[in-house]
Amino acid sequence: MVRIARSLALGLATLPLAACATLMPSEQPVSVTGSVTYRERLALPPTAQVEIRIDDVSLADAPSRTVARQSFTADGRQVPFAFRLTVDRRQLDPRGSFALSARITDASGRLMFITDTRNSISFDDRPAIDMGTITLVKTH
Repeated sequence: MVRIARSLALGLATLPLAACATLMPSEQPVSVTGSVTYRERLALPPTAQVEIRIDDVSLADAPSRTVARQSFTADGRQVPFAFRLTVDRRQLDPRGSFALSARITDASGRLMFITDTRNSISFDDRPAIDMGTITLVKTH
């Protein structure tokens, strides 16, 4: 009986420490997923570069600040391209305004496809946000 009481007391004493070790939902990173595509029936060159960004676009008279970015080479693959960006919630201003943008360039950096609409992101307490399919437009 004494052994059970000691085990119970020890377990209860360590419970507050375990609670301190877990992150609150507002501190955990958030995962933003989706895919990018375009409507034209064109094959990308294997050296095409794909870039997806989440920017803080809160200030109208100042450059946006990139919060998360993913870029990769197509390596012969074609659209749609899946993406997953991880955002540290602690770096987000709760009053901020955030948008996702994407672009595809050729090996020399010439723009081929880009987003032409605003894709707003509302960061709330969700651990994951699915942006669905983002459609890019041809630039030339």
